[in-house]
Amino acid sequence: MTPKLAPMKTEGDIAAIRYNLGNRIRLMRDEQDLTQHAFSKMVEINRSYLVDVEHGKRNVSIDNLIKIARGLDVTLSELFEGVDTVVVDKKRRLIRQLIDEEQRRERQ
Repeated sequence: MTPKLAPMKTEGDIAAIRYNLGNRIRLMRDEQDLTQHAFSKMVEINRSYLVDVEHGKRNVSIDNLIKIARGLDVTLSELFEGVDTVVVDKKRRLIRQLIDEEQRRERQ
């Protein structure tokens, strides 16, 4: 059961991925009808920390990512599924544009 991501950020690679991951965690938690309070207790993470994670304001440790994934009953790869796709796709488009512009200049 993979939730649809909320609108993803595409500016600033690390910040965008952190934001998208937080969004995904929130959506997956919501799909399981878990409040932040209940989920934070279940995975033994401070609720205010979880809030910051879900808003993309925290650099989450691998230990806490494992707790979150286990609490959501998903693998780490499932937890990260799609969170950096937009960033990667945008970079590819920009690189392709630069190459196309350079090739146009060479032909002139």
